[in-house]
Amino acid sequence: MKHQIKKFLLLPIAIFLSWTTITSYAQNQPNIVLIMADDLGGRDLPAYGNRFNETPNIDRLVSQGMLFRNAYAAPVCSPTRASIQSGQYSARVGIFDFIPGHWRPYEKVVVPHHDVQHLPNQITTIGESMQSAGYKTGYFGKWHLGNQEEHLPNNRGYDKAHTYVGGGFYNPKFLPEYEGDKDKRLSVALTDMGVNFIEENQKKPFFLFISHYDVHVQLDADKDLINKYLNKEKDPDYPSNAVYAAMIEHLDNSVGRIMKTIEDLGIGDNTLFIFYSDNGGVDNRFDNIPLLGGESKDIYPEGNPLRFIATENNPLRAGKGTLYEGGIRVPLIIKWPGKIKAGVTSDAIVSSVDFYPTFLELSNGNRPKGQTLDGFSMLPALTKNEFDLEREIFTHYPVYHHEEPMSALRKGDWKIIENLVSGEYDLYNLTYDISEMTDLKYSFPEKFLEMKEKLKEWQKNTNAKFPIPNPAFDQERRYEWGKNPYSN
Repeated sequence: MKHQIKKFLLLPIAIFLSWTTITSYAQNQPNIVLIMADDLGGRDLPAYGNRFNETPNIDRLVSQGMLFRNAYAAPVCSPTRASIQSGQYSARVGIFDFIPGHWRPYEKVVVPHHDVQHLPNQITTIGESMQSAGYKTGYFGKWHLGNQEEHLPNNRGYDKAHTYVGGGFYNPKFLPEYEGDKDKRLSVALTDMGVNFIEENQKKPFFLFISHYDVHVQLDADKDLINKYLNKEKDPDYPSNAVYAAMIEHLDNSVGRIMKTIEDLGIGDNTLFIFYSDNGGVDNRFDNIPLLGGESKDIYPEGNPLRFIATENNPLRAGKGTLYEGGIRVPLIIKWPGKIKAGVTSDAIVSSVDFYPTFLELSNGNRPKGQTLDGFSMLPALTKNEFDLEREIFTHYPVYHHEEPMSALRKGDWKIIENLVSGEYDLYNLTYDISEMTDLKYSFPEKFLEMKEKLKEWQKNTNAKFPIPNPAFDQERRYEWGKNPYSN
């Protein structure tokens, strides 16, 4: 409970814990496993209150570890992935939209573009830092930070990597090519890669990153699992999309197999196990076409709304591609036997930028020279339930998607959102208004001014990019989507 939480200022990671504790962690150099879902919403898991989807393995992970209520990511995939690899907010690293990026050529403003369509070369990745600390590193799955060979994970700090580059869930293609069973579903193949990597490196400290494509559109899953959920009683307060639920079960099966491998090898006590999502859930596609694909495209007949609705994030507002809570608040569950209490919930405000400094502290690694790290180590929150109640989390999404370009700051209970087209602001109190329905800027003018100034200061500090007026604005054609001219 909040009245039991020790409040303190977040300081550089070198003084977070006593040197004795840090030395203890560094000597053990715990293994780190990060499993990341794609587009899994903040309310899609039973652990977060969902009453339709089934995740027995993730439920067991929750019972053995810590569940975070206030974990954040960027609103779409590439910015979150870039922030994990760099330890920087997407505005600073320069990857603020998915690669290559959305484009509406006739809108009111011209949105900014990435300087490069890959993770910038000067960035020292978390993989490279972990290698320098003596870890074996593995990356399997979606990367979305550049598909040219020199930008793939096996050239950006990962000893072994297979990057998913297309083909869908049942005909996946990888770079480098994967020599395993090519007839396996993508989630199964990625799990196989992870299991093999763990078995090969069980005697050394290792960092394993499995980046799933589930539950991204186009939705597709095994028919037997889909039938299971088609025949299940529906939750009247949730879409209960059977294909989406089946994809979540595919994710859960992967988590279960990785957990079992670690347990069977007897290395669980020295392994930090993380489950996370790259952004909020997709309620429907931004381009309003059906979101079912593959063999599942006709599971729901013409006229059925579930051809267009994957999930909902209630009581969180909106979803992927927005800076409302439904777009950026995500599931996060972390297990570390003997270090993290089992079956506990944390109110700590944490972000994707926090993984880098956390992993550095665990591995006794060195901060990359000349590279700003925007996050803080999560170890105090994980091991002592200590965190800053007034933590600031910034998000910047200066492009069109499900909403207009926006920038946002959460500080403690308060959140401000700036519309980068109109220049208007909204101020919300998330403790009393989790759905972000009541703008309080006129009721709390001093708080509004404080939050506005902090957001502006951060935007300047990170050299955040902004839209500019569009001389080709066309009221009749403004909602048309085009190809990003900077995609190449």
